[in-house]
Amino acid sequence: MTLKNFNFNVINKENYSRTGLIETNRGNIDTPTFMPVGTQATVKATFIEDIKKTGSQIILGNTYHLMIRPGINRIKSAGGLHEFMNCSLPILTDSGGFQVMSLSKLNKIDREKGAIFNSHIDGKEIILSPEESIKIQKALNSDIVMVMDECPKKTNDYKIIKKSMELSCYWAERSKKAFGLNPHKGIFGIVQGGLFEDLRIKSLEKLIEIGFDGYAIGGLAVGEKQSEMFSILDYLKDHMPDNKPRYLMGVGTPSDILGAVKRGIDMFDCVMPTRSGRTGLAFTWEGRINLRNSKYKNDNTPIDKDASIFNLNKYSKNYINHLFNSNEILASMILTLHNINFYQELMNAIRENIKKGKFAEFHDKYIGKL
Repeated sequence: MTLKNFNFNVINKENYSRTGLIETNRGNIDTPTFMPVGTQATVKATFIEDIKKTGSQIILGNTYHLMIRPGINRIKSAGGLHEFMNCSLPILTDSGGFQVMSLSKLNKIDREKGAIFNSHIDGKEIILSPEESIKIQKALNSDIVMVMDECPKKTNDYKIIKKSMELSCYWAERSKKAFGLNPHKGIFGIVQGGLFEDLRIKSLEKLIEIGFDGYAIGGLAVGEKQSEMFSILDYLKDHMPDNKPRYLMGVGTPSDILGAVKRGIDMFDCVMPTRSGRTGLAFTWEGRINLRNSKYKNDNTPIDKDASIFNLNKYSKNYINHLFNSNEILASMILTLHNINFYQELMNAIRENIKKGKFAEFHDKYIGKL
């Protein structure tokens, strides 16, 4: 079988918004795209075949979680992450850097050794270097690999963010070297620098100098205001390489996505649709609704009467409210699929409106509603 090279082309543009096509060996991805999060080799409460039916074209896996449980050797013995979880879609794996900072008991960040931390599962000490992160992602056999970076907590301390950004650039260089040459897979650099515009530009310039297949923007959606996030994207949009995919990590709400697409972003991931689906929150074209609310006890209308997929329009708000209040697993399954399906409907509508040159109108109609 002939392997396809990793490739990206911009197809349509409307101001800074754009549609494009990412080509991978496991399939093509229309951009702007949303990646459901499959943290531990599963998109929670769903079958991967159902995820595909929503129109999802790529999912995300997590290096940190998978290295801890079940362990890379078990996944490698199955033939890689795709075979292990029965997923034919392309998979992007993040480096584990964010989870090291947010979940584990972090002991030390060492410039040369990497992150030294204790597992949040069993307390075992682990050292994750840039080289080890890339080695793990290679063993997972993911289609898009992320460099290891440091993702510090939100702070206005310029010196802390500058030091962290410089470390991330150094680790990006080491990650790229460890990745080597593989035209069939992509490796993305991650722009850091907090809310400081000059640090973001320095980070991006260094990553471009190293040379990557795509450029992610990390260190946002960590507690800053939406307006602050958009301000950074506004500043970066004229500096990001035009011929490479742009990925805003860990974002976000539908309005976050609309605002980011307006500023030239191509790729998104977030646990929000799945996590919200497990807690009773549904995303709709009319806004968000909490189906645990007692006002839905006698509402026999569906969440979305036009949703034909999985017969989701056959389940009433009344029934789903009952399932959640009875702690039934089916509640999470129905609402998770509904939310992922809504996100993919949103992405499809975004792409279609950009193609027609009408995205600005679409953005203005829904930015404050979703």
